[in-house]
Amino acid sequence: MNDIALSLDTVWMLLATMLVFFMQPGFALCEAGFTRGKNTVNILFKNFVDFMFGSLLFWFVGFGFMFGSNGAGFIGMPNWGNLNFYNGSLPVEGFLIFETVFCATSATIVSGAMAERTKFSMYVIYSAIISLFIYPIEGHWTWGGGWLCNDAADGFMMQIFGHVFHDFAGSAIVHSVGGVLAFIGAIALGARRGKYAKDGSSRAIPGHNLTIAALGVFILWMGWFGFNPGSQLAASGEVNRIAISHVFLTTNLSAAAGGVATMFLTWLKYKKPSFSLTLNGVLAGLVGITAGCDIVSPVGAVVIGLVCGTVLVFSIEFIDHFLHIDDPVGASSVHGVCGILGTLLTGLLSTSNGALYGYGWGFFGAQLFGILVIDLWAAACGLLLFYGIKKLHGLRVPSRIEDEGLDIYEHGETCYN
Repeated sequence: MNDIALSLDTVWMLLATMLVFFMQPGFALCEAGFTRGKNTVNILFKNFVDFMFGSLLFWFVGFGFMFGSNGAGFIGMPNWGNLNFYNGSLPVEGFLIFETVFCATSATIVSGAMAERTKFSMYVIYSAIISLFIYPIEGHWTWGGGWLCNDAADGFMMQIFGHVFHDFAGSAIVHSVGGVLAFIGAIALGARRGKYAKDGSSRAIPGHNLTIAALGVFILWMGWFGFNPGSQLAASGEVNRIAISHVFLTTNLSAAAGGVATMFLTWLKYKKPSFSLTLNGVLAGLVGITAGCDIVSPVGAVVIGLVCGTVLVFSIEFIDHFLHIDDPVGASSVHGVCGILGTLLTGLLSTSNGALYGYGWGFFGAQLFGILVIDLWAAACGLLLFYGIKKLHGLRVPSRIEDEGLDIYEHGETCYN
C-alpha cells in the first residue's frame, strides 16, 4: 500500500508539473496579446528562453542552492545526496522538474514589464541570472529549509514572532519577486517611445490582439490548478485528498472574485467595463490567493480576490500616470503588488493562526517581515543586475528598431505576414 501511495503521489506531482509548464504558453499569449504585433516573435521567443535556460541552469546549480541543506539557512549547497524538501520519499528527479517550472515562472514575469524595447541578448543574460541565483536563494530561505521557515524553538522567526513565514505556493517567493524585478527593470529601461506626452500625460498603447490575451489568461487560470494544489506534493490519503480539494476551491473562488471586482470597479470608474483590466483582475486574484490557499476559508479566498482585483486598478493607474513607469502588461501590479497583498492577507485571514480569527498578530508579523526581506532581496539584486547591464552594455534597442519592431531587426522574421 505504501508503494501504491508513493506512486500516486509521484504521478500527482508530475501531473501538476505539466499544468504549471502549460502556464508558459499562457504567459506568452497573454504578453503577446497585450503588446503590439511587430514585437510578437520577440515576446514568444523570450518565453522559450526562460524555460530553456531556466531548465539547464536550475538543474546545474539553482536546485542545489535552493534545496541543499549545508548552508546555515542562507543558501543551500549543491548536494543532491543531502536535500531538504517536503517529502523526501518522492523521486528527486521528479521534484527537480516540479521546482524547475516554478523557477521559469518567476523569470517569465519580468519579460512583460520590459517588453517592446529590450535587447534580446541582454534578456538572455538577466533571465539566466534570475534562474541561477536570485530565485533559488530566496527560495532556500522559505521552501528549502532556510531561516524564514525554520520552526525550531531557537530559530530566528520562532523567537521573534512565534511563527514561521508561510507561502504555500509562491505569492511572495515566485510572484512578488518577479513583480519587483519587473518594476526595477521597467524603471532602468525607461518608457516606450511615445508612451508619455511632453506634459507627462500617459498615452494608451493598445495591445494588438485581446483574443490571444484572453486565451492566455484562461490557460494561466487552468495552470494555476497545478501551481497551487500541486504544491501539496501528495494526493494519497484522506488528509491530502481534502487539502487538494480545498486548495482547488479557494484558488478558483479568488480568481473569479478578482475578475468580478475589477470588472465592476472599471465600470464605475470609467463608465464602461474594461475587458483587458478584467483579465488582469483574474490574474490578481490568482496571485493573491497563492500564499494562503491552504489555510484560508472559501470566504477568505473571496475576500482576497476582491481586495486584489480592486487594488490592481488603482495600482496600474498609479504606476502609469503618477510614477510614469511603463509596464505594458501590468506585471508590477498583478504579480508584485498583489503578491505582497496576498501574503499579508494570509496573516489576517488564516483560519488556524490569522489575526482576524483572534490568534494575535504574531503570524501577521512573520508574514510582513518575510515579504519585506524577500522583496528587498529582489530589489537589491534587480538594481545591481539591470543597472549593471545598462552601464556595461545597454539594455535598450536603438530608437529605429523600437519604432519599426524588434521582430525583424532582432530575429529576422515576423509573426504575421
